Amino acid sequence: LQKLIHLLQATDDPLIQEQALITLSNSAAFSVNQDIIRNLDGLSVIGGMLSDCVPKVKEKALNALNNLSMNIKNQEEIQVYITQVCRNVESAPLNSDLQLAGLRLLTNMSVTSDYHHKMINSIPCFLHLLSEGNERIQIQVLKVLVNLSANPAMTRHLLRAQV
Repeated sequence: LQKLIHLLQATDDPLIQEQALITLSNSAAFSVNQDIIRNLDGLSVIGGMLSDCVPKVKEKALNALNNLSMNIKNQEEIQVYITQVCRNVESAPLNSDLQLAGLRLLTNMSVTSDYHHKMINSIPCFLHLLSEGNERIQIQVLKVLVNLSANPAMTRHLLRAQV
């Protein structure tokens, strides 16, 4: 895991980055590896890939963070990327794998109300995707909206959102 994280930092080759991110994502399916990756500063390395200009690299980084977000301590570190993930979802091509990967991460990050406030500005985007997206996007958006709606503090924001 340490070598994969170092490889991500050391290379600019998108194909190598993708493969390293896929491997880290698969490794994160095991809870013991989630802690190891966090302790090796892997979350910030993977999070840094969200600003990459190659959509496939961003998508694989989102998938890795999604798997890593099953851990409360990891969520505390991943939450700094929520605004950027929301921007990626908004700017990604409609119905793209990149958009879906971002929504999956936002679903996990919205299970508790701790980070809902970071998603407020994206509510109009979520409602637009609910209207315009394909079935996979709609289902994922609904999961995010259900999580947000469970928080009474979000009611006003959800009802006042401009669509």
